[in-house]
Order: sequence, then structure tokens, then C-alpha cells
Amino acid sequence: MSVMKDFQSFVMRGNVVDMAVGIIIGAAFGAIVKSLVDDVIMPPIGLALGNVDFSNLFVVLKNGAKASPPYDTIAQAHAAGAVTLNYGLFINTIISFIIIATAVFILIRFMARLQHAMHKSETVALTTKECPQCCSNININAKRCPNCTSSV
Repeated sequence: MSVMKDFQSFVMRGNVVDMAVGIIIGAAFGAIVKSLVDDVIMPPIGLALGNVDFSNLFVVLKNGAKASPPYDTIAQAHAAGAVTLNYGLFINTIISFIIIATAVFILIRFMARLQHAMHKSETVALTTKECPQCCSNININAKRCPNCTSSV
């Protein structure tokens, strides 16, 4: 029973729960980015390159035993038992990675700036006090306010 209690305390830690939420959100975000790449970004690029469907760009490495080439789609090639190199899907995956990496970079940069601003405000609060006469922030060690020159 001790193992179960240890496992329960491990799972209920804040870090584990936060990590689980992050993984779930990340999976959902990955699905959104995949749809963005497959359904929004790649079709116009394919049209601009002469009606190319990147998801069906492949090279047959070994013909299938069930049917002879040419294969129009990756699904046809796989159904025939052919071995393919699917470079179009790889291009889509690279674009998805770049979008996800950019989004994560922007999020981390935003969080770092937010933390820096919070740390800066905490530092200012610890090193300043308010002048009772003019209500401006002054150095905590000041004997006179530099704004209104009253004694503090």
C-alpha cells in the first residue's frame, strides 16, 4: 500500500499536473498547426508551384508485388506493397515544426519579459518609499524628497 500512496503523492504534485496540462495543450496545438499547414498554407504554395499536392510527393524505392507503377498516391503505392520515400509529407512536417517552434519562442519570450517586468517592479518596491507630501517614489534612504524638498 505504501507504493500506492507514494505514487498518489507523486501524481498530485503541482509540477506533474502542470506538465500533464502542458502535454495535452501541446497535442491540441500540434493538431491545429498540422491543419494550418495541410489545409491553409500548403494548398496555395502547391498552386503557385503548378498544382502540386505536397502530401502526395513521393519516390518509389521498390515496386509493389500486387500492382505495377505508376502510383498516383502514396495510399495506392502502399496498397500495392511498394516501398516509398515520402518527401512531401516530410516537407509538411518541417513547416509544422517551424510554426510550432516560432510559437513556442514567442511564448517563452513573452513570459521572460513578463517575469523581468515583475522582478523589476519588486525591486523598485523594495528600494523606494512614498513621499508623504507629494506622493512621489523616492529612495528609501532619502532624508529629503528630491521633488518637493520636504523632510521625510
